[in-house]
Amino acid sequence: MSIPILEVIDLHAAYGRIEVLRGVDLTIPKGAVVALLGPNGAGKSTLVKVISGQKKATSGDIHLGGVHLKGAASEELARSGLCTIPEGRSVFPNLTVAENLRLMSYAGVSASAILDTAYSYFPRLHERRNQFAGTMSGGEQQMLAMARALTADPALLLLDELSMGLAPLIVDELYDTVRQIAESGVSILCIEQFARTALRVSDYAAVMTGGRIVASGEPGEITEAMTDVILGGAA
Repeated sequence: MSIPILEVIDLHAAYGRIEVLRGVDLTIPKGAVVALLGPNGAGKSTLVKVISGQKKATSGDIHLGGVHLKGAASEELARSGLCTIPEGRSVFPNLTVAENLRLMSYAGVSASAILDTAYSYFPRLHERRNQFAGTMSGGEQQMLAMARALTADPALLLLDELSMGLAPLIVDELYDTVRQIAESGVSILCIEQFARTALRVSDYAAVMTGGRIVASGEPGEITEAMTDVILGGAA
């Protein structure tokens, strides 16, 4: 069996005295799309912060490509191939689309290669290339955030609440691109409150509630667990 791109083992984290992650175990195989599902307050975004080095765990282990990286700084994780698209998109609103993308050239990739990658995945960004990012729709800003992340050539992409505040048709379009990105060899963890579209493009799924993973498997296998969580049946 190949080494997973990400392995989280018995991970705990807290805000003060309040424990938010209570022994999380999660594995992402190389080249797979994994949907992490669960209601608000389940601990999903805290898990992303710990994995991406934005918050320290109180105990447990994180392995990226077989290398132990718990406690590593965000920049070290980025050099190891981890890239996060946080909830809220975070584009530079007063720069054009092209200027947002060219900023990534400071990491050592040529500007032309960056633009080629971005526009191949998101042709709409080419149409909007001279438009200020802050004047675009939420869906277009999400495309820009994803395009910027892809220019870093990540091994693992963390997408935190990709669908937040977007129309269903736009969400479907974005997740079609997620599948396309995965087919290029990038492993992807999609953190979502709304399951339908994420499950459509996922190879595996995990359900989180109360700071724990309560079910995992192929998308069709976790439907009952999702129902339990939504109805309050999962402990």
